[in-house]
Amino acid sequence: MRIPIYQVDAFTSRPFGGNPAAVCLLERWPADALLRDVAAENNLSETAFLVPEGDGYHLRWFTPTVEVDLCGHATLASAHVVLTRLRPEAEAVRFRTASGVLTVKRAGGRLSMTLPRRAPERIEPPPGLARALGVEPLEVWRSRDLMAVLANEELVRELAPDLAAVAALDAPGLIVTAQGRAVDFVSRYFGPRVGIPEDPVTGSAHCTLVPYWAERLGKSRLHAFQVSARGGELFCQSGEDLVVVAGHAADYLEGVLQLPEG
Repeated sequence: MRIPIYQVDAFTSRPFGGNPAAVCLLERWPADALLRDVAAENNLSETAFLVPEGDGYHLRWFTPTVEVDLCGHATLASAHVVLTRLRPEAEAVRFRTASGVLTVKRAGGRLSMTLPRRAPERIEPPPGLARALGVEPLEVWRSRDLMAVLANEELVRELAPDLAAVAALDAPGLIVTAQGRAVDFVSRYFGPRVGIPEDPVTGSAHCTLVPYWAERLGKSRLHAFQVSARGGELFCQSGEDLVVVAGHAADYLEGVLQLPEG
């Protein structure tokens, strides 16, 4: 089985920044075990698999250990591959996913995604969170993931959490955020529970970050930066039932996987 594979750095205009995702183009779905093996071998935070379906694609995402229900940066990377390699004449692409139909379109040199809105609810800090972070959060919120709000951008940048303690928290991942100096807000994302110690740039986390900061700052359009070591820039908009997350993408690798039939 020969599978075309691309590696794309998402939410950056240059290679070696943003968040790398592998994009594998399939004609049909093989066994899930093979998809998991490919994702583990790639050892990136996400590998996206696409199968043509009607006028769009069926899209699934795998970390090195599990399949996930939503991944923003690998969706952006998949759209970049489709719109630059497969359908360069198209203005948009639709993906059927576990989180519904996601549309990605060209937008002034960027790619713009519609993602589901996951507004958080404020909760009491769960046991072990402050110890995992090494700092007391100002507020704690929850949607799919936990979200800790810190006092300033410097605390977010300097954070060195106990990843074993983060993995023990009852949530797929932990978002840490604060108001930004040069942008509206900054964030980092830790997901050791699902095989991602720290994700460089996390589109799905912005399904929660954007509604929170839109309400707190009183504005619907937001400029964000994920302050991981690689870093990534996101241009966001908050809607009633969805969020829009836009960014750039940069090619890094193109090749072919040669695998047994599965």
